[in-house]
Amino acid sequence: MIMHESLTALIRDIPDFPKPGIRFKDITPLLSDPSGLSLAVELMANPWRDDRPDLVVGAESRGFIFGTALAQSLSCGFVPVRKPGKLPYETVSIEYELEYGTDTLEMHKDAIKPGQKVLLVDDLIATGGTAKAACDLIKDLGGDVLGLVVLIELEALKGRDLLEPVEVHSLLRY
Repeated sequence: MIMHESLTALIRDIPDFPKPGIRFKDITPLLSDPSGLSLAVELMANPWRDDRPDLVVGAESRGFIFGTALAQSLSCGFVPVRKPGKLPYETVSIEYELEYGTDTLEMHKDAIKPGQKVLLVDDLIATGGTAKAACDLIKDLGGDVLGLVVLIELEALKGRDLLEPVEVHSLLRY
């Protein structure tokens, strides 16, 4: 599809970052391109227009970029999921594994009300650890996870499998 090809052209590969053997997908060229960014946000929002979320949850930090834009596009609120110690109010937290270690995510304990429909967004899904942890936090607060939308999916790492039965939409697959 031509639209997706134009987005792919705006993704830069950085070998051996953040450590040897990792091929980092750098989205900063896409973010600096007005047409590319607009197209990416529109394509990420489209699957959720008929069943609009009440909230978009974005994972730190690149999920914030797409998350706030998606929240605006879908006319709903935005909730950040952050690294420990970054949120000013009382939080709930979860520790999880990622591609190269472990980490912890936090969310304000009152960020999601029971029964709210929530769309999770991030720039990329690899092994699925961050997304699974964020989904677990959303569910712990009583939210209903509508799905996950990402710009990039690294298919070989099978992160989508870890999230079943959560619906996953990705624009670009490598």
